[in-house]
Amino acid sequence: MQFARFLPWCLVSVSLGLSSTQAAATQAQDPAPPLARTITKVDTLHGEVRVDPYSWLRDDRRSAPEVIGYLEAENRYTTTTLRHTEQLQEKLYHEMVGRIKETDLSVPELVDGFWYYTRTVKGKQYPIFCRRRGSLKAPEQILLDENALAGSRPYSNVGLRQVSPDGRILAYTWDTTGGEWYTLQFKDLQTGRLLPDRIDSVNYEVEWAADNRTLFYGRDDAAHRAYRVHRHELGGREPDPIVFEDPDPLFNVDLAKSKDRAFIFINAESFTSSETRYLAADRPAGEWRVLRPRAPDVVYSVEHRGSDFLIRTNERAINFKLVRAPVADPDRANWTDVVPARDSVLLEDLDVFRSHAALYERGNAVRRVRVLDFATGKTYPVEFPEEVSTFQRATNPEYDTDLVRFSYTSPTTPLTVYDFDMKRRTRTLKKRTDVPNYRADRYATDRTWALAQDGARVPVSLLYRKPLVRDGSRPMLLYAYGSYGASTDPSFNSNIFSLVDRGFVYAIAHVRGGQEMGRGWYDDGKMLRKKNTFTDFIAAAEHLVGDGYTRSDRLAIRGGSAGGLLMGAVTTMRPDLFRAVVADVPFVDVINTMLDASIPLTTQEWQQWGNPVQKSHYVYMKSYSPYDNVAPQNYPAILVTAGLNDPRVGYWEPAKWVARLRATKTDKNTLLLKTNMGAGHGGSSGRYDYLKEMAFRYAFVLDQVRFAVP
Repeated sequence: MQFARFLPWCLVSVSLGLSSTQAAATQAQDPAPPLARTITKVDTLHGEVRVDPYSWLRDDRRSAPEVIGYLEAENRYTTTTLRHTEQLQEKLYHEMVGRIKETDLSVPELVDGFWYYTRTVKGKQYPIFCRRRGSLKAPEQILLDENALAGSRPYSNVGLRQVSPDGRILAYTWDTTGGEWYTLQFKDLQTGRLLPDRIDSVNYEVEWAADNRTLFYGRDDAAHRAYRVHRHELGGREPDPIVFEDPDPLFNVDLAKSKDRAFIFINAESFTSSETRYLAADRPAGEWRVLRPRAPDVVYSVEHRGSDFLIRTNERAINFKLVRAPVADPDRANWTDVVPARDSVLLEDLDVFRSHAALYERGNAVRRVRVLDFATGKTYPVEFPEEVSTFQRATNPEYDTDLVRFSYTSPTTPLTVYDFDMKRRTRTLKKRTDVPNYRADRYATDRTWALAQDGARVPVSLLYRKPLVRDGSRPMLLYAYGSYGASTDPSFNSNIFSLVDRGFVYAIAHVRGGQEMGRGWYDDGKMLRKKNTFTDFIAAAEHLVGDGYTRSDRLAIRGGSAGGLLMGAVTTMRPDLFRAVVADVPFVDVINTMLDASIPLTTQEWQQWGNPVQKSHYVYMKSYSPYDNVAPQNYPAILVTAGLNDPRVGYWEPAKWVARLRATKTDKNTLLLKTNMGAGHGGSSGRYDYLKEMAFRYAFVLDQVRFAVP
């Protein structure tokens, strides 16, 4: 279907209005919140008149005085409202800092005779990237000190670092706004000087060719869709030639290199289809070839070993399988199975080595590693001691080794780095993260299962301080995400103990939209089944209340980005179920955003949420879109955060949602908007600044669940 004709709308002068409000329920007298003016913007879609009174808050320049003034007024109101928690915020911040080893060192990785590592220094916000030649006792060479790079800038983020194959040149990308438009720079590691080559508007994709002079990089279009790959020769003249461009707005383009460094891959992928091009790394000016043309509902990724490509694909395998294809003729007819698909276990990813492959799997809310021996074709699992746990894969840059590195973790087990010998089936402890002021024996984890309204069993991971008496007296923070197939694994988070030590149970609801239960769990939580994500979360909350883990008046919830959509939806659907809500950079204006292809991520995400141009999609999306469903009802206390430079969820979405909530809701509960005026989607870039933001969020939660504050 096509849009109906948009009706003209009348623009009146925009100004800020402030009016008094009654005292909040938790305080004797609150300052008056800023009330945004309404400006009637009227559209018509599918014969339905749509009125948006706060569309004026969107300013793509992010500089309109009236918009900036409103956001700053909201920030002042938030600061004033929570001023009585400033001592608590400071206490929480120092607790969190007290649980990190401020001066620390990563486990070094051996690459081509150099030991690479990062280290942190007490009092400094950012890591320092270093290496030593031949031995860990050799003199240290600092490759990139991100603290010196950042200087006094309020925001600084190094997106990636790539050392050339001969170890002489460092390529790195740098963003100073949070807008995710990176500058690619090159540093001569012999002289320490920057090369004159400087490339702006680069995305996250960079790969070196084998000649140490040629580098491929990616670019985004105006809507932040990764769509193009360029080839750059050091010292060469711009413009750099385009080696690939994908005109399909549903596809994103990325770069990869095979573990043995023989091939470079360009991957074009939508949410339902993909296509890979390959090029011999020692022939950077050569011709790129397509491995398998894109096809509907077929997603695949490629590695290389010996004379074969190894391909992870979902073709006739919902949970993916591993196949091989000869490099000489990788036609689909020549594919043969290496690891067959399984109904209940998702083959999520893999690392390929000369003699083995590490298969990364998940199913039944458990993530595990399985090892494939290429010589025998047999596999075996790597055993982990706790059910409620997970692992984090390492970069594993070496191909000719029997060792695979991963980090094991659980909510009570700090990140622990192992080298696992795939041939001997033994593991070597490389590092156990030192967490000051922490004793694991004080805490426990558990796994419980909620019953969704359609009968699905929803796993919930729990962390709490012992002993736990399920009498409903404990406060709780319940977290979830549930989109894009991104699973929320139960890992160690030292910050959360500032709540857990105050009696909180910390819970993660593994709702549909992630892949904790396999690929089908994701498929059942998107498009016209998206509301399963929300009803799963509600079922988890009801289960936790019903089983005595907490009570509704002691239940706080949190989610961010697409998880912020979850917060908005469940708060609208069941406002009585929660005491407090933290919605970070929430995607809440679903219809308006998905109608505007100029907004980052919109076009690709028509396969995630639906396209409101189609009436059936529009009706379904409108039924849950938080901004479109604000109602004159009581809501819990709500804290909403935003980033002015956020390219993923425009700051105006949370701002508009708060404005409409404040004008519509019938309760006196706290409603706050805090916008980071110098950052993007992830908030502050420095590690100490990030902890201050977390302390602020936790202080809000503790202030609302007052009995938990010591």
